[in-house]
Amino acid sequence: MDESAISDYMTQTFPDAETSNDYGYLFWYYRSERMVPFASLSSSDNEYDNVSNLNRAGVYRLNIGVSRPTFQALFGTDKVAVENYDFTTLDEIMPHPQYANQSFICVLAPSAATFEKLRPLLTEAYELAARRFARKNKTAS
Repeated sequence: MDESAISDYMTQTFPDAETSNDYGYLFWYYRSERMVPFASLSSSDNEYDNVSNLNRAGVYRLNIGVSRPTFQALFGTDKVAVENYDFTTLDEIMPHPQYANQSFICVLAPSAATFEKLRPLLTEAYELAARRFARKNKTAS
């Protein structure tokens, strides 16, 4: 899988998703909600995020915000020791190096097989964002 294939998948699968490009990241949001993306792609290191060595050819990081129960099911707890992970490892689902406490996961350059495992996680993240959007807009009405 490359970044373009993932972007195409996101566009085709999540019709209410909107994107923005900021700080070298491609963010996916549910509709006009711009507080928390449900997924993002990072394709290069920057001054705030260089732990994954994304400046390598063909390397990018897909980040996904999942539910706390899903995060716990993946990693055994909602408090992971991120220092125990090598965030330069390709094709391995890991807690996000900076946003694990918010139940974000990541994977560098996922293979097609790994992306199949990510599809339901992306759907979950999208649905969580849609529910957040609905609650916020119901309150604002």
